[in-house]
Amino acid sequence: MAQRILTELGLLEAEISLLFVNDLQIQALNRRYLCRDKPTNVLAFPMRKGEFSALHPHLLGDLVISMETAKRQSNRFGLDDMEMVILLMVHGVLHLIGYEHEGTKKGAQEMTLKQKELFQQVIKTGILE
Repeated sequence: MAQRILTELGLLEAEISLLFVNDLQIQALNRRYLCRDKPTNVLAFPMRKGEFSALHPHLLGDLVISMETAKRQSNRFGLDDMEMVILLMVHGVLHLIGYEHEGTKKGAQEMTLKQKELFQQVIKTGILE
């Protein structure tokens, strides 16, 4: 599924790493790296900028998804559990390529629009394809 997301973005040779965790694990990462002592749904650690940018030109970065939070949020979004995980993957990948929703209203609008568009493209081709 991650490869389909990258393909839809035209990133045919790009790679990401995915880690699925529980709320306690993502809270520890959120606290350590973002100084936010609470669980969250997805964390993105981009590798295209900063000290790791020269390691591997196709490596976008790491995504960490809390399966517990995804399960809780799926009802709120009207999605099944798998669709919610896909939405979080889309959201995380957008962060890895530079989209931001915190900070400016324009950035939030651009990311929301791209997220909806990309999610629909990925879902319409079928989850298990």
